[in-house]
Amino acid sequence: MAKIAIVTDSNSGITQAQGKDLGICVLPMPFYIDDQLFFEDVTLTQDQFYEKLEQGADVKTTQPAPGDVIALWDELLQEYDEVVYLPMSSGLSSSCETAVMLSQDYDGRVQVVDNQHISVTLRQSVLDAQAMAAAGKSAVEIKQILEETKFDSDIYITVDTLKYLKKGGRLTPAAAAIGTVLNLKPVLRIKGEKLDAFSKTRGWKAAKKAMIDAIYAVLERDFPGCTLEDMHIAAAFTGKREDALDWLEELQEAFPGRDIHMDPLSLSVACHIGPGARAVTIQKKLPF
Repeated sequence: MAKIAIVTDSNSGITQAQGKDLGICVLPMPFYIDDQLFFEDVTLTQDQFYEKLEQGADVKTTQPAPGDVIALWDELLQEYDEVVYLPMSSGLSSSCETAVMLSQDYDGRVQVVDNQHISVTLRQSVLDAQAMAAAGKSAVEIKQILEETKFDSDIYITVDTLKYLKKGGRLTPAAAAIGTVLNLKPVLRIKGEKLDAFSKTRGWKAAKKAMIDAIYAVLERDFPGCTLEDMHIAAAFTGKREDALDWLEELQEAFPGRDIHMDPLSLSVACHIGPGARAVTIQKKLPF
């Protein structure tokens, strides 16, 4: 049985410390903040990121340097037979496309998975990849299974402020101003490679209800014959964890009996939506 290294990036929500405990390599995502380079969870903490974001710093996402990616793979291949690399969704960053190109020089020993996941859904795919490797599946088989099931998940997000959607060009200044006055809370959806508007609601209560209702609708529409037992339900947030605990409690009430994992949303997403966002995900369990 081949010895397989599982690698992801910090958009999975897996911290450097958690990666060491799990036996998973986590490539830190780089950010330029006021033209200074930082690396997520290495030289940039969550608190520092939000402090700089709220101070109006110029935050720019970028992809890992190809040399850093290659250096990590080369190091791992001295100990492992194969590498399975799960970067963030190709629809949200060019880092996946770059990794696919780089992997072509490795004669099949590096398999890059483009299953278009991010945050807690990417985290679950990483854990699934690790479980499949332990069960004896090859790197090629792991890649195939994860890409064949890439549409078996949804993420729903609502934001606390329209400021960052306006700044990123997803809302016009006029629409943002009207939305603020009317207390509109857009619900966004990540499905596959796209981050799209899903619905508009008035206030937090309506937005959170819309997301919970969407999870049940997805279960019925996209997974006929499945129950909540067949799905992973997870929560995510931007900002401080303690402020999001009430959201986790609401989801535990809405989906009784589910073990709901909650992580911060990727900083690559957070820089576009700002602090205070809440999210819920649904993802079909793999049959193994």
